[in-house]
Amino acid sequence: QVQLVESGGGLVQPGESLRLSCAASGSIFRINAMGWYRQAPGKQRELVADIDNSGSTNYADSVKGRFTISRDNAKNTVYLQMDSLKPGDTAVYYCNAQLSRRFGGNVYNYWGQGTQVTVSS
Repeated sequence: QVQLVESGGGLVQPGESLRLSCAASGSIFRINAMGWYRQAPGKQRELVADIDNSGSTNYADSVKGRFTISRDNAKNTVYLQMDSLKPGDTAVYYCNAQLSRRFGGNVYNYWGQGTQVTVSS
């Protein structure tokens, strides 16, 4: 009923760039915030960046100055521009949305399927 579809992952060399996209669709009343998380092998999932309805953003310290999150509310889409990629950025990246499906409904987290980002020389 609610889907988050991600795209844009791939294999790049250190210093190169990627742009991830995530489009939310289905029975959505309101999206409060969207964000990107990542999980590397043997590590816990961590917040990379998020953005709320006012446009306020948060970034993990490890990506500040290199990554930029943006949101197109009309398309229910969030983007993550990743520049100056490092091997340490290698992970599965997951899109997240905090949304309600009806007026007065509860707000829940929804997740995309994940997209692999590999940074290697």
